[in-house]
Amino acid sequence: MRLRTLLGGLAAGAAGTVLANRSLAKRAGALPPALVGTQHTYRWRGFDIEYTEAGDPDDPDVLLLHGIHAAGTSQEFDGVFETLAEEYHVLAPDLPGFGRSSRPKVTYTAALYEEFIADFAVERTENAVCLATSLTGAYAARVADETDFSRLVLVAPTTDTGDRKPLLRAVFRSPVVGEGLFNLLASKPSIELFDRWEAYADGAPEGTVDYQWRTAHREGARFAPASFIGGYLSPAYDLESVLAGLDTPVTLVWGKEATRTPISEGRRLADAADTKLVAVGNAKLLPHAEHPERFLDAIADDLP
Repeated sequence: MRLRTLLGGLAAGAAGTVLANRSLAKRAGALPPALVGTQHTYRWRGFDIEYTEAGDPDDPDVLLLHGIHAAGTSQEFDGVFETLAEEYHVLAPDLPGFGRSSRPKVTYTAALYEEFIADFAVERTENAVCLATSLTGAYAARVADETDFSRLVLVAPTTDTGDRKPLLRAVFRSPVVGEGLFNLLASKPSIELFDRWEAYADGAPEGTVDYQWRTAHREGARFAPASFIGGYLSPAYDLESVLAGLDTPVTLVWGKEATRTPISEGRRLADAADTKLVAVGNAKLLPHAEHPERFLDAIADDLP
């Protein structure tokens, strides 16, 4: 009798989780474009990669690559995109598994993102300045010699997502339970906590949290972050050595109040790789989103 009661309770709990997951997905609705510009689809290895393009195609190219986290999208460039488009030809994709791009249940790895960046850059840009953030910055540096990037502008690049945890990744990829856990991780209170502690010194710009919540509740949203949470997106190389060996000029940008990857790490990396370091005051992980004008002023000498 007790076993029957226990099984009944588990079944009811699973059914409740399914209904809650469906309700959240329905509330999130269709995800609108994050940036103002022409919307395109780039077909790549079975993915439909959505990207926004703006500016005169005859102007120098600038490629914007967002960071990777539970709610990562090109929306993080909202504050700088239109301003850059006044003088440059700007392209900003949602990475595979994120934003409005497709999110199949495949194995997401560092190599997959490196290969995507290289292919997209070669096929859609020419002599571009590549502006990439956090983990994506490391991927862009790794493939810079395979592209024709004129310069890398890397915002707090990192290579460490922790040790590999196969069981944790498997749990988040699982149906029902995994989706339920991810929905807790990507709840508005959780997103607001991340933004306050890690991303922004003075709080997220208006509308950011709502867009992050909506993107994190699209179908398949947990699969790419599951690899991140499980430590499977860490590149298998030393970023110092990669940067030091590049022919492409590099500028590092850091928020002075960054906590996850503090500016001391930026100074160490800049010294070891002999690269330029620019610091933006009163900013954490995303100085380009928190203080767009100051960020653009800081990198003005690094744009063609």
